[in-house]
Amino acid sequence: MSQTSDPGMTITTRRMSFEESLRDVPRHFAGDGDLVSSHIIAALSSVFPDGEDYFVRSVRHFRDQITDPVLKRQVAGFIGQESVHGREHRALNEHLDTLGYPTKRFERITKAGLALRWKTLSAKSNLALTAALEHFTATMAELVMTDEEIRHALGHDAVRNIFVWHALEESEHKAVAFDVYRAVGGTERMRVFTMKVARFGFVLGTMAELLVSLAMDPATYKRGALRESLRRVRGTSIVSRALWDQLREYDRPGFHPNDRDTSALVAQWREELFGTEGTLNAQLAGSAA
Repeated sequence: MSQTSDPGMTITTRRMSFEESLRDVPRHFAGDGDLVSSHIIAALSSVFPDGEDYFVRSVRHFRDQITDPVLKRQVAGFIGQESVHGREHRALNEHLDTLGYPTKRFERITKAGLALRWKTLSAKSNLALTAALEHFTATMAELVMTDEEIRHALGHDAVRNIFVWHALEESEHKAVAFDVYRAVGGTERMRVFTMKVARFGFVLGTMAELLVSLAMDPATYKRGALRESLRRVRGTSIVSRALWDQLREYDRPGFHPNDRDTSALVAQWREELFGTEGTLNAQLAGSAA
């Protein structure tokens, strides 16, 4: 019996390089120099490098138990894509750190927290968390690819390019960790419980990082700046009920990531970013299936 839910999905490892384009990213790079949006994006980017490393470790641990050759190839693609994501977000975080964001500090905290979890909980529990957090990234990826306002909010071209590329690849491999979890006998009870904890932990953790980051920025204390920026952010889909409801779909019995068909969206952005006239071909150092 096939272990993969979508045998037609090809997951390609694209060797990207955004480092040179990041040199011109200014302090408040989001939207039209928006304060809070810049700090939200920086806070999210700060957890990606070590988060991606954790995802790779969690899936790789069970690699030898996968018998379906299609899922095996998809796991290889997943590992390749996540490894490149971590590298490129680390480059972004290093630049943001030079601008005064505490991204490298947050990286160290993320690394320590995930290392402790890996050490104290079972490999299957860590895989369950990986599958849950992959639903987070897939949900946000879909938002980036469908909402022009969100893409505008990403601001500077270099930052927008990293997040749009990341969004495409998260959508390509969104079911891999879930399919591995299911293939190795992960239970529905653990899956749903892990997401319930992760959903609130992720939100609370991001809020804590945001508050610390804003507190370190002198622009936060300019009269009216924070209030006006918060007003703008509250009007976007990143804090909408619809987004929260989509995250909660994971709790439904029998849920699968491919219940939301994003294949047309993936095809659209593959062509836009990496087609004959692809906008990111210049950042593509090489690719391997």
